[in-house]
Amino acid sequence: MPRLWFIFALLFAAPAAAESLGNLAQYPPSKIDLTITTADDAMPKIEPAEIKLLSGRYYRLTINCPDVRDDLSGWRIEMRQLLNNSHLRLVTVGDIEVHLQGLSFNAIECDEIGAAHVSFVPIKPGTFPFYVGNVPLAVGRPIGESGVQAKGKSVFGKFVVQ
Repeated sequence: MPRLWFIFALLFAAPAAAESLGNLAQYPPSKIDLTITTADDAMPKIEPAEIKLLSGRYYRLTINCPDVRDDLSGWRIEMRQLLNNSHLRLVTVGDIEVHLQGLSFNAIECDEIGAAHVSFVPIKPGTFPFYVGNVPLAVGRPIGESGVQAKGKSVFGKFVVQ
């Protein structure tokens, strides 16, 4: 009979409560700025090159592109590993808001002067590289192609999530 109670307890006991590292809707988000400019040698320059984050905290990353001249001189930022390990909330470009609520996207292209905002909560600790390089069309590749453009100019930075 004691064995039957043990089995009953395993089947019907309430699961242990899992503790979240943060409130995915906690407002306001902590602000982070990333600026992408063009150096004298036409290479992209990122400031800062390393961004430290805390898992479970709500952030709003502002990607500033202050010196883009046209579509072909713009920069593309890809941060796939960070995005795959975060809960995405919102992407804002100008006055347009895209409410993602956990979905993902591949890249943001700066093809004119301005800024884009990405609101997210990093969920998994780790070091996640990000890539900034030519827009694919500038190096003869199809629009929207992802990944490092081998013939282009690029730099890498990293997000460090603790």
